[in-house]
Amino acid sequence: MSVARPARRMSPERRRDHLVAAALELYARMPPEQVTVDDVSRAADVSRALFYRYFPNLPSLHVAALSTIVDELIDRISLPGSGSDVLPTEQLRAALDAFLDTVERHAQAYVALLRSGSVIATGETDALVDAVRRHIVALLVERSGLEDPAPLHLMTLRGWVALTEGALLSWLQERAVPRAESSGG
Repeated sequence: MSVARPARRMSPERRRDHLVAAALELYARMPPEQVTVDDVSRAADVSRALFYRYFPNLPSLHVAALSTIVDELIDRISLPGSGSDVLPTEQLRAALDAFLDTVERHAQAYVALLRSGSVIATGETDALVDAVRRHIVALLVERSGLEDPAPLHLMTLRGWVALTEGALLSWLQERAVPRAESSGG
C-alpha cells in the first residue's frame, strides 16, 4: 500500500507533506532506520531527484516526519481547564489514552525515537522528545495547582514521565499486556 498518488503539480509545502506522509506510512511497517530514500521515493511515487529537492538527506526527512508525530502528541495531550467537573484521575486517564492512541499508531517510529543508540536519534530528535516531556510536566504542574512547584515535585513528575515512557516502550515492543490493562482502562 502506498500514499495516494500525488497530483503532478503540488505546492512545495504540499509535496514536502506528501513525502513526510509516505515516510510515516513506511514507519508503520518497518523501523525508520531501515527506510531508504528509494523506499520513500517509491511510496510517494516521485523520483530520487525530487526527494532531494525537498530533503538534503534521509535524517532531515526523519526529523520532519518525527516532528509531525511530536506535534500530534502535544496537540492531543491536554487536560480540561481548572473549572472542569471531571476528576483529576479521569483527566489523566483521558490524556494517557490520547497519548497511547498516537503512539500506537506510530509505534515503530516512536520506539526508534526513544531508543538509545538508534540511527535516527540525533540532537534534533532528542529535542523533539524533550518537547513532549516538558509539555506533559507543564500540564501536570498546572493541574496540581502549584504555582511554583518545589524542585522535588518537578523531579517526581519528570520521573513519572520517564517511568511511563519506559513502560510504554516495553508495551510497544512486547505487547504482553492488552492495551486496556496497560492504560488502566
